[in-house]
Amino acid sequence: MLGVALLVFREVMEAALIVSIVCAATRGVARRGWFVTAGIGLGVAGALLVAMGADLIARFASGSGQEIFNACVLLFAVVMIGWHVVWMSKHGRESAQHMDAIGSAVRAGSSSLTLLLAVVAIAVLREGSEVVLFIYGMAIGGIGAAGLTGGIALGVGSGALLGFALYFGLLRIPMRHFFKVTNWMLVLLASGLASTAARFLVQGNLLPSWGTQVWDTSWLLSNGSLAGQTLGILIGYDASPTGLQFVFYTTTLLLLVVGMGRVGRAPPSPASRTRSQPPDPTTESLR
Repeated sequence: MLGVALLVFREVMEAALIVSIVCAATRGVARRGWFVTAGIGLGVAGALLVAMGADLIARFASGSGQEIFNACVLLFAVVMIGWHVVWMSKHGRESAQHMDAIGSAVRAGSSSLTLLLAVVAIAVLREGSEVVLFIYGMAIGGIGAAGLTGGIALGVGSGALLGFALYFGLLRIPMRHFFKVTNWMLVLLASGLASTAARFLVQGNLLPSWGTQVWDTSWLLSNGSLAGQTLGILIGYDASPTGLQFVFYTTTLLLLVVGMGRVGRAPPSPASRTRSQPPDPTTESLR
């Protein structure tokens, strides 16, 4: 039972942390709960379909189907999160000042809810498919129904509690700093997902690794530890990344930072534009 609980906890924790950050970043959007529920439902349904077609996916592209599938799912999540980060860098100040109005704003609401639905479904799909496949293998291996049920309940409950703890911790951030903090968390999250996608592409022999490891900090914090796994989800930590992972991570990080900087520039006020314009000669002659 403990083995089942540990693996289920790890997968649920990954999904719960991602969903918690995205939910906090869409704070104040109306009907958010419905979209979270729909995203979880779609993710679970997709995970069951992936489990049913696991053999077909594995045989795809000469045995690299699972790596290609995982990489595509992660890169799609990177695009969705990046789009939201850049959009919020422009509208975050207005949202922070008018939180009551953001729920009724069509553009803000639709953008955030579309992102929320997609990323929740992707997170649940990726981790849920691994859980379903693992449970299926354990059931074939002869584990009892009581041990399987107890392990699933313990793992899901512990992972969900960790996600709720992060979510409510984020809500304690003062509103004037809230969107800046969550935006930066999403930037690091997207960069980490891009790095993980690169690792899957290397494992599938689709791209070169560009070096087996850029550095090795496993002596300090290994990828297999709870802290290493948590940091891997939140900021993309990897104890021994390949060169391609480093390139994917830094490129995503730089693109999002530059995009936030360009889009988030405050437009000049009407008064400053008026002061910067040269006087009208016709008006000056009339004076």
